[in-house]
Order: sequence, then structure tokens, then C-alpha cells
Amino acid sequence: MQGWRVEMEDAHTAIVGIPQGLDTWSFFAVYDGHAGSRVANYCSKHLLEHITSNEDFRGTNVSGYPTEPTIEHVKSGIRTGFLKIDEYMRNFSELRNGMDRSGSTAVAVMISPEHTYFINCGDSRAVLYRNAQLCFSTQDHKPCNPREKERIQNAGGSVMIQRVNGSLAVSRALGDYDYKCVDGKGPTEQLVSPEPEVYEILRAEEDEFIILACDGIWDVMSNEELCEFARSRLEITDDLEKVCNWVVDTCLHKGSRDNMSIVLVCFPNAPKISEEAVRKDTELDKYLESRVEEIMHKPSEEGMPDLVHVMRTLSMENIPNLPPGGGLASKRNVIEAVYSRLNPHREDDGGSADLEDPW
Repeated sequence: MQGWRVEMEDAHTAIVGIPQGLDTWSFFAVYDGHAGSRVANYCSKHLLEHITSNEDFRGTNVSGYPTEPTIEHVKSGIRTGFLKIDEYMRNFSELRNGMDRSGSTAVAVMISPEHTYFINCGDSRAVLYRNAQLCFSTQDHKPCNPREKERIQNAGGSVMIQRVNGSLAVSRALGDYDYKCVDGKGPTEQLVSPEPEVYEILRAEEDEFIILACDGIWDVMSNEELCEFARSRLEITDDLEKVCNWVVDTCLHKGSRDNMSIVLVCFPNAPKISEEAVRKDTELDKYLESRVEEIMHKPSEEGMPDLVHVMRTLSMENIPNLPPGGGLASKRNVIEAVYSRLNPHREDDGGSADLEDPW
């Protein structure tokens, strides 16, 4: 979702069945572009190729036939792939001459039959939900983190207002070549590093789902809130696109002003549709519809209540069975639909950003 931004700079990748003999492997990624979409878009199409085609990923294969790489080869190959694509993009004419100064974070998972490899470069984030609880989360690369700050200072930079040289809010990214030109320093020693952190986790039958999302999502929902909300929605529908749309709509209504991208990867143990959950959600929608009608029909000296008044009124009530993690914001579309039906000629009541998330 573009959200409140002038342009959509995010991109994503979803590949089930990796080429070059890894048919049982998958790769999913989210790229949060900034200062343009050039780097994010290129990475979404070519990062996997740079990872799987380098020698570090495959290792030594004397037979000449495709073989599955070892854990260490995968981790080494991912790191090499990031460094290679970053070096390759530097030669793009518009990036080399400074006409394009874009960069992008990257968060990804590579899933083999036995392991899940979590890959992170920047402040997008991935989480694993297992056995009804948060099992793992990647760590954001922020300039104020001690290890990141040390590298930035060693490269002659500074961290001001939690940004690299007071400007860039992430300490690792692809692109951003204005921050990668310190003489005498290698690619991983620059103000901004393209080196990812890679974690391997053994897969388990209890694995439910993985979420990859950019900071436009995480700015307004914690790890636990997002996982609980996604889990509750998976009990309502098995349409993953619909669940993702609910997430971005909820984050928009919670006040996120950034581009928003999310990838939801479900395993066989993911929540299944529950008749009770569907019934409760339907009853909640009907209750909210009736309450909006009551609020709208209540006499007021100011005339017809606006949408902000309706939302604030509902936010002060103890409403049962609101979606965990999403709260009232996750039901704003239901509320607004009733409001629009009762007040079809209303003027614009303002967007979510004007409401300051009172709920």
C-alpha cells in the first residue's frame, strides 16, 4: 500500500521453487525503498539470482550435478549475493552519476525442507510464529545500535537524531551509495553497510507462519500484536491476500504514514477457519453497525456527528471480541461503511492521520 507517501517505493519477491535444482526451496522478501524505487525494484527481480549463482552458495561440487548446499554454504552465499548485487548496482549510470540516490532495506526468508534462513539488512523485520507464540524476530539495523554506531564512527561519520550523519534512518541497506564512498574502507565498513545478518532455524511441525514487513507496519504494531492479529484473521478466512489487506488497512487506521508492505507465509500448522471465530466476528460487525446507528441518530447541537466523533465514542466503550492486536482500528472499514450509508453527503472527515489513533 502506498499509504500517505507521494510514491510507492516498496517491492517484494515471492518464489516457490527456486531455480537451479532447488525445487523444494522457496524465497520470499520485502524491500523498503527510500529516495526512490530503483534499487528496491531491481533487488526484487535479481537478488535471488545473485545469491544462488555465486560459488559460495553452491560450494565445491565435483560431480557437476546440482546438489543442495550446506547450511554454511547457504549463509555464506547469501552474504556474498548481497555484496555482489550492491557492487553491481553501483555501476548503473543513474546511480553512478548521482541522478538517483535511492536505497533499500531487505528482509527475506529462504525456506528449505529442513531449515528456514532469516535474512535482514536494514529496519524491515521478519517474525516466526510457532505453537501459538512468537518464536523468533530479526533485529533492526538502526544507527543508534552500539555495533552499528561504532562502524559509522570508524568510517568518519556520526549519529545525530538517531540517523547516519543526521540524515539516513537505517545503518544497513542496499544502494545509498552516497554513504559508501569512504576511501580505505571495505564495503562492510562504510557508513552504511550492505551486509545482511543471516540466521538459520530448524523447521518444526509447530511452525504456523512467517511475516515479513517493512517499518510502515512495525511502526504502529509490535511483533506480538501483529502475530496475534494475523492469527485471529486466519481463523476467519484462509485467503492470505485478504489477511494482508486487513493488516495494512489496520496499520493505516492506526496512523502509519509510510508505504506498507507485508508478506505472509503459512505452514501446514497455521490456524484453520473456526466456526466460532467466524460467528463472533460476524456478531461484532453487527454490534458495531448498530452502535454507529445509535450514535448517528442521537440528537446533537452540532448536528450530524462526524466520523472522528463516532470513532472516539466507540473507543471509550468496552467492546467485546475486538480482534487482538488490531483493536477498534481493524474495524474502521465496517464503521465507516455504516457512517457513509447514513450520511452519504458528508464532507471529507479527514484521514487516519488526523485522528491521532485515539483507539
